[in-house]
Amino acid sequence: MAMNIERSTGNVFRDLGFGPKEAESLRLRAQLMAEVKRLVQARKLTQKAAAKLFGVTQPRVSDLVRGKIELFSIETLVNMLSRAGNRVQLRLAPVRRPPDDRAA
Repeated sequence: MAMNIERSTGNVFRDLGFGPKEAESLRLRAQLMAEVKRLVQARKLTQKAAAKLFGVTQPRVSDLVRGKIELFSIETLVNMLSRAGNRVQLRLAPVRRPPDDRAA
């Protein structure tokens, strides 16, 4: 049986069919959410303790742990990480496009 393999764009959300802007926002939020979850696990925080640390309610931490990405903005996630003593840095890089996607 032959398999059809497509090259990834480098953004799983784009590959799933989201538009470029939404896919980039989802990618960034997913990265930030993963960092918040790692921090909770590394510090062995209960949801109640994490909520106090991040300055949010316990149900918000529960939403985060359950991966409800649509409920969190980039700003909210950056604020949570900052309250926990982390610095979030922004790095810009040009988008690499496949050769067939470039204007001639």
